Amino acid sequence: MKQILLTNDDGFDAVGLKALIEALRPIAKLIIVAPAKNKSACGHSLTLDRPLRLDKVDDDYYRVDDGSPTDCVFISLNNLFKDGYKPDLVISGINTGANMGEDITYSGTAAAAMEAVLQGVPSIAISQVCKKGCNDIKNGWDFALANKTITSLAKKILDNNFPLEERKFLNVNIPPIKPQECKGIKITKAGYREYGNDTHRHHNPRGEEFYWVGLHPLIWKESKDKTCDFEAIKANYISITPIMLDLTSYEDIENMEDWLNN
Repeated sequence: MKQILLTNDDGFDAVGLKALIEALRPIAKLIIVAPAKNKSACGHSLTLDRPLRLDKVDDDYYRVDDGSPTDCVFISLNNLFKDGYKPDLVISGINTGANMGEDITYSGTAAAAMEAVLQGVPSIAISQVCKKGCNDIKNGWDFALANKTITSLAKKILDNNFPLEERKFLNVNIPPIKPQECKGIKITKAGYREYGNDTHRHHNPRGEEFYWVGLHPLIWKESKDKTCDFEAIKANYISITPIMLDLTSYEDIENMEDWLNN
């Protein structure tokens, strides 16, 4: 039977992870390894300054104490799978909230998928876009469209049909609608995210200053051809963006040579 490694940066008990388990259990053997607590926006971080503990929650279900999603994938692939064997697929999610545009660089969800492809395993990062503040998801969103989508994609990949070359993964975002409202799937590029300052300064009872970093509204710069992930979601399409880990700006190499020599 095919094997899928699951993780989620919202934590081992996240509602999105539970939905993912329910959706995929009929089609593969699942191994679940996720952080012990929420690690959203931790990026592609690997813990090097302290030891990590892999705690068993249930059969084939583990949590990594104070570990990142990257830690979860790294530890799993190198310790839970023996004799050079690796899972057939790694899926990170279902994340609560969007991971589009440059937010991909912050995302713990995307980071887990990055680590998987670095280790030679096909991977998907999947996120459920929220309407307002994700309270709809916390209050019982059924993930029906996300479940339907990830099951279909996983089946295609498990049939040895991963569409990307090495060190590339699929970043999937699901619009906050019911399945019957979805217009289909669009293959998209990552959009141009616009950021503001949402830092809140406070003082504790001892007068010490501290800051809360808030959530920026989902604002983006429109693309000329209307093919970015933000625009697909706004139009009630599922967005699938192929992501590569090579961050080199190839078009600037020649310009940089000229700049350096002038």
